[in-house]
Amino acid sequence: MSQQPPVRSTSSQPPRPDASMSLLTNVMHHSLDEGYAEAAARRAGEGKGLPTTLRAKLGLAAALLLAAGVVTLGAAQAQISAPTLAKEREQLIQRIEAETSAADTLQRNVDSLRSTVGSKQRDALRKHGGDKAELVSLLAGATPVRGPGIKVVVDDAKQAKSGGGGPRESSGFADTGRVRDRDMQRIVNGLWQSGAEAIAVNGQRLTSLSAIRAAGDAILVDNRPLVPPYTVLAVGNGQRLSTAFQDSADGQYLHVLQQNYGVRASISAQDEVRLPAAPSLIVRTAKPGKGTS
Repeated sequence: MSQQPPVRSTSSQPPRPDASMSLLTNVMHHSLDEGYAEAAARRAGEGKGLPTTLRAKLGLAAALLLAAGVVTLGAAQAQISAPTLAKEREQLIQRIEAETSAADTLQRNVDSLRSTVGSKQRDALRKHGGDKAELVSLLAGATPVRGPGIKVVVDDAKQAKSGGGGPRESSGFADTGRVRDRDMQRIVNGLWQSGAEAIAVNGQRLTSLSAIRAAGDAILVDNRPLVPPYTVLAVGNGQRLSTAFQDSADGQYLHVLQQNYGVRASISAQDEVRLPAAPSLIVRTAKPGKGTS
């Protein structure tokens, strides 16, 4: 006997289409949170809304008028002072331009006087140098020179930075990977001893009276600050000078800086290098003192 399929009851109401969206329905019907609604009702009951008495209204109006007056006064003062500030700014710009022009004029005069003094010094060297005038002028750095030589480029290590210390720190310098004044001194002295006839560092011609010093972390050559990389040009027999320098104690010192401290350096022979004349020379005469043979 076949079994009848179960018959589902149809007495219950069908579910609402928005039954699964009860949260959205609640938000739509109750847009204001109950806590906010209670606070608003309580404030209205306490009478803390807008002022209702004449005195309170007058006080609010006076406060608004005072605020508006302060804002208006500030705007008026700014508008009045704007032309004055613009005028002062224009005067300051004109003053700066005038002082800059005066400084440029003075610098041109200094350059002209320096050139005149240098010319007279070179003439004095030629006069008192006799048949060795050219050699004396060369050794004194009084004339520009050119010829074969070598180019030495020295630069700080890639990771050089302030702070730290190490076995090389002895005179206020902080970083062991930074090229220092005494490093440049040894390089220059090594080139002189290896046979260099003339040397310039970053375009600064060296003489017998030149000094390489330090000011903080900066290297000074004749009181002129230099920035890395430091390019040293030396006039001499290029290949022979390069070999002699690298075999010298100072050349080995530069090699140690490369190996141990990461200082970057390169040495290359050049067919021709050009060195300028020294910017200023001091001509001195030595005389024996009293009581000396």
